[in-house]
Order: sequence, then structure tokens, then C-alpha cells
Amino acid sequence: MSKNASEQAVRLLARIERHEPQIQAFSSYDPARLRQDAQTVSDGVLSGLGVGVKDIIDTVHYPTMYGSPIYSGHHTVNDAACVAQLKAAGALCLGKTVTTEFAFFQAGPTVNPHDFSRTPGGSSSGSAAAVAAGMIDIGLASQTAASLTRPASYCGVVGFKPSYGRYAAAGIKGLAPSFDTLGTITIDVATAALADSVLKGPLPAPASLKPKTPVRIGICQTPWWDQAEPSTRTALHNAATLLQKHVSVEEVDLSAFVTAADLHVTIMSYEACQALAWEYAERKSLLSPQITKLLEAGRDITYDVYRAALVDAEKLRAGIAEIFKQYDVLLAPAAPGEAPRMEDGTGSPIFSRLWTLLRLPTVTLPGFVGLNGLPVGLQLLGAFGTDEALLNFAAWVETVFPPRPVPVICR
Repeated sequence: MSKNASEQAVRLLARIERHEPQIQAFSSYDPARLRQDAQTVSDGVLSGLGVGVKDIIDTVHYPTMYGSPIYSGHHTVNDAACVAQLKAAGALCLGKTVTTEFAFFQAGPTVNPHDFSRTPGGSSSGSAAAVAAGMIDIGLASQTAASLTRPASYCGVVGFKPSYGRYAAAGIKGLAPSFDTLGTITIDVATAALADSVLKGPLPAPASLKPKTPVRIGICQTPWWDQAEPSTRTALHNAATLLQKHVSVEEVDLSAFVTAADLHVTIMSYEACQALAWEYAERKSLLSPQITKLLEAGRDITYDVYRAALVDAEKLRAGIAEIFKQYDVLLAPAAPGEAPRMEDGTGSPIFSRLWTLLRLPTVTLPGFVGLNGLPVGLQLLGAFGTDEALLNFAAWVETVFPPRPVPVICR
């Protein structure tokens, strides 16, 4: 066992033992397994970092249950590609982090580290909460609607959803193939860039994060601004005020994209009905009302309607490409406001449906707080395929925004 890996294992276990009973971010973890892995961990660019794996991602040493009783105790015979890549780069796999049922809306037990009465968001709830509480360094997450962006915002951490298709999806339970995207949740942009250097190709690439000041930033209230709560409205206004001291900031009219949210719902419902066809046919009684409703909505959509939605989505992708000829990055809300109370659900995905439909890379950045003192994140977006440039811009914006809010339990 290397001294670094040994010290890391001790540090991570101490944090988990301290915070996990309250946060409940893990669906499974094993201290003995972690100590054993630390003895054989590879040296690499991620040496000394601990990873939590969202429980829709296969792991050979931990059960993969997809947040569903249908798969209670289910084990796969191999690690997902992303897990294998991270482990080969020296990261320690701590265990599985809680997800909502099949990465949709039915919440698990995880609470928000900033306020235990609040949701951490969905569906990457466990990864976001574990990062915010300091139990892991990198949380593997995914997004089909707002499953990465919203938890990052609610928990006050950095969420990176890359361009669609940037990371390998092998070994990840899908919901809607047109949108499913693997990403990461981390404490800062630098760690997100480090993970990206490993996950973006078959072999790790040198990490090359270089904070860069954009020339022009477009501020996007989006067509759903009426659903923004005062906390998000204030955060976006204050962010624009801070940024315009350094760069050109302009409001962007996205009224031409008003159909995007409905297109996203249509495509996601249709594809989810296919992805979970066996579960619906053979284990329907074990599905939640929320996901049953989604699947039955998908069954009512005709193939012609689905194909037309795909065509319209491509038109919108061409339209956003034109907008990015004028701006380096766009800044938009990440969620309607602060994290809702647990009994009110995992929050609305409305401020990410557009960007997920467009398949753009996005970095959710913390720094602002709402009326109740809880985190409110904002998302910085780049043109499709400009992931490295976006991370460089995000690293600069990170220095302009206020420091991220730290949960009381970590102070």
C-alpha cells in the first residue's frame, strides 16, 4: 500500500463515518473493501482522490440497484468503462451513491448537507451530497434532463455535464439514449478538468486547465423565466453585475427555443418506455407511480410524433450554434431556486431541459445563496464540442463568483 493511498483511505473513511449517518449519500460502501483497494491502487493522475459511483453505473465489487427494488442486491460481473478508467488512473472507488429510481424522480433517503430538511436534488443526489459533505472528491453523475445540474446547484458544488457523447456510456443503465450523458460532480472546476482528462479518451490525457477570460458572455433568462424564484433571479442579476466589470455581458433572446421543453419531454418519454420495457412488462408492481406515469405517457406517443420531435430538436441545435458565433459562453439559471423541502420532491428540471435537448456542455458553478441561506448555482454553457474551452472559462468565472457555501457540518 502506498503511503498516499493509505492516508487517503483513512481520511475518506473518517469523513464517511462522521457524515454518512446523517447524509445517507451511499447506497453501499465497504470500509474493508476500501482498505483492500488502497493496497493495489494504481499510480496515476487521480492518485489520492476518492470517487463515488452513481448507482446506475455498474461496479463489480458493489451492488448496482438503479434505485429500484426490482434490482435489490443485483451484482454485475464487471465495472462500467468510466469506473475502470478512473480506477486505472489511481482513483479509489468508495462505493455507490444514491440515485433516484432509474435516474428519474422517485427520491432516495439522501438529504441536503446544507439543511437536512431539504432535498439534494435528483437524480445524482448521493454524488452531489457526498461531494458537498467532503466524503468524496469526484462523484460520477449523469443527466437525462437536469439530474446533474440541479443537485450541483442545490448542494453548492461544481457539476460538469460534457457535450453529449464525450464520455463512454458502456455499463450505465440508460433512460433516454438521445440525452443520457455521463458527467461529474466535484468541489471545484480544477477537479472536474482532472477527471475529464481521464474520462474523455481511452487513455488519460495531460490535464491542461488554463483559466481564460471570455470576451463576450450571453445572459439567458430563458423562456421559462416566470418559473424562476427570487433567489435565482437575484443570483443571475448579481452574477451579471460581477462579470460585466471584466467582460462584455449581453442579454440573449431565446424566445425561438420555447418549444424545447416539450420536445425534450416527448423524446424522453418515448425512449424511456423502450429502455424500461422489461421492467414495465414484468415488474410493474415494483415501479413507482412517477415512473409508471412516464412510461405510460411514452406508450401514447406515436412513432411519427417522436420522429418529428427529433427533427425539430436538430433544428434547435442548429439555431443555438448560430448564437454561439456571437458569444464565448452563455450564463443561465441552474434551478428555479433553492432546494425544496424533502416532502416536496427533488425539484423542477425546467431550467435544464433546453440545454440537455441541445446536447451542450455545461458547468454548474456555486457561489450564491438564496433567501434561506441555501446554495443557488448558475450554469455556464459552451457550444457543442467546446468542452476544454468551457472548463477554462469556468475556471476564470469561478474566481469572479463568491466562494462556494460550505455546509454547517463541514465548518
